Order: sequence, then structure tokens, then C-alpha cells
Amino acid sequence: MSNDADDGVKRQDFANALKEMGTFVDVTLDDLLELNTRAEKYARLRTVGSGEVERVMSRHVVTVKRDCSLAEAAHMLVTHRISGLPVVDDDNRLVGVVTEADLLRAMGLPAHHPTHSLWQTLEAMFTHPVQIPEPTGTVADLMVEQVICVGPHETLHGVLEIMKKNRIKRVIVCDEQRHVVGMVTRSDLIRVFFDKLRRPGAK
Repeated sequence: MSNDADDGVKRQDFANALKEMGTFVDVTLDDLLELNTRAEKYARLRTVGSGEVERVMSRHVVTVKRDCSLAEAAHMLVTHRISGLPVVDDDNRLVGVVTEADLLRAMGLPAHHPTHSLWQTLEAMFTHPVQIPEPTGTVADLMVEQVICVGPHETLHGVLEIMKKNRIKRVIVCDEQRHVVGMVTRSDLIRVFFDKLRRPGAK
């Protein structure tokens, strides 16, 4: 159990384990064994979090241009089973994003509203079928231009913090010129976490 190895158990891992156990004094032998197990868990999580986004991101990213029709954008979301589309210019530089929630609002269906969740919208659509109008206009009319993105060398822990702070499910990965090079989603992070727990000895 080395405190110097990058992927070994460190002092802070023990501190986190102690905090989790709510124990600071009167530590028994069983407590020590439990403490070591939990500290190793935190060491594994820390090692996972220090990995770079480039290693886990999806490199095939479906994108659209500003002049793409909203009807076509909606079709692409359904066809590719995704919930958001980065909007790029002719040089593949990120200029915005359009999501399923944006399209639902464009069709007059409430989504992600403080008093009406997307689940309520879906439930209403299935229990009270209505004629839903096809969205009109182009992606440029609806896209959000202020897009959160990260570089390919951002750590997974850093991406997790960004997702948590901004309450988002995906982050677009761009190079220094804002060319779209990948996408990392909450599901990607969960898969990395589960895979590491399944193979605790893996680097």
C-alpha cells in the first residue's frame, strides 16, 4: 500500500473512507480492514477520474448545419437515437447545439419546464393523442449558441463536474479551433465506472 504511486491508496482516500464511515476514534481491527477496503475504492475512483476524455469519447458525432430544416433535424435525432445535435459551420467548427427539448418546444410541447417535465409531456402524448405539428424553420432559428464544450485532454472528473454544475447529459469535445472531434455522455462515464469496478486491478 504505497502513498507515492499514482494509482495507489493515498492519505486522502483514507480520509474519505473515514468520513464515509463516520469514524475518527476508537478504530477496531474490523474498522481498519473496512477502512482499507473503502480507501482502495476511492483510489480506484480517483484513478478512473484522472483519465482523459479522448479515451472514452464517441468519435463519430452526428452534426447538422445552420440551414438544416427542423423537420430533418428531428428525423436525425430519431434515426440515430440521440438527444442532441451539435451545429457546425462549413469548416466543422462548433457554432451551436439543438436538442430534442428545443424541438418539442418548437412544436408547442412543454419540455424541461420547472412545472412540466419531459416525462409528463411524453405521458400526455401517449394517453391523449393529439395532432402534433411538424416543426418549421431551420436549425439556425432554434439552436443555442452558447455551448459548453471541452478539449480532448480534459479529465473525466473534470467533465463530470461540468455536467453536474450545468445539469447536462452530454458534452461536446472540440480541439483548439473548435472543430468537433467527439462527444462524451453521462452514459459513457457510467460505463467507464462500471468497467473499472468490474476489473479493479485494471489500469
